[in-house]
Amino acid sequence: MSNVSSVGSNYTDAYSNYSASKTKNTTQAEGTKNTANTAAVSFKASAEGRAAVGKMSDADRAALVSQLKADLQSRTDQLTSIVTKMLEKQGVAIGTADDMWKILAGGNFTVDAATKAQAQADIAEDGYWGVKQTSQRIFDFAMALSGGDQETMEKMRSAFEKGFKQATSTWGKELPSISKDTYDAVEKMFDDYAASFQNDSNE
Repeated sequence: MSNVSSVGSNYTDAYSNYSASKTKNTTQAEGTKNTANTAAVSFKASAEGRAAVGKMSDADRAALVSQLKADLQSRTDQLTSIVTKMLEKQGVAIGTADDMWKILAGGNFTVDAATKAQAQADIAEDGYWGVKQTSQRIFDFAMALSGGDQETMEKMRSAFEKGFKQATSTWGKELPSISKDTYDAVEKMFDDYAASFQNDSNE
C-alpha cells in the first residue's frame, strides 16, 4: 500500500453524527426498556444473577435480548461506517468486513486526532468497547438467552469460545491485548456462575 494521507474533518463529522444518532437511538429505545422493565440490566455471575434472571418472564427476556442486539448493532454499524469512510479517504477499498479487520490489524493507515480521541474513549476501562462493558454485554446475552439454566449456560460458554477463535482468524493474527482481557473477563464470569451452583449444593 502506498503512503496514505491524513484523515480529514469527515471523521470529526462522522463522530458528531454518531453521537447524535446514539442520543436518538437511546430515546427511541426508552419505550422498550420501560415495557420490559429491564433498563440497565447487568446480571451478576452468581446465585444472585440466577435469581434476577429467574424473576424475568419469557417476554421480558425476549425484550432484553432485542434491546441488547439493537444497541450492539447500532454501535457496530456506526463503528464500521467511521472506519470505512476513514479508509476510503485514504484510497483503501474494502470488499468485505473481513478485509476491514485485516487492514486494521495491519496498522497501515492514519487516524486524525478527533477519531483517535474517540476511539481511546470507547476502549477505555469504562468505554463501550472496553473490557468491562464488553464482557458484561456478552454475559448478559448469555444469561438472557439461556434463562440462567446451568446446562444452557455452558453451551453459551462454548459458543463464546468458538466466536473468539473465529474472530482471531478474521483478524489475521493474534488479537490485541484488550480482546484477550475481555476473553478472560467473560470466562471468569462463566466460572463464577458455575461455581455459584456448587456453593448452593454445599449449603
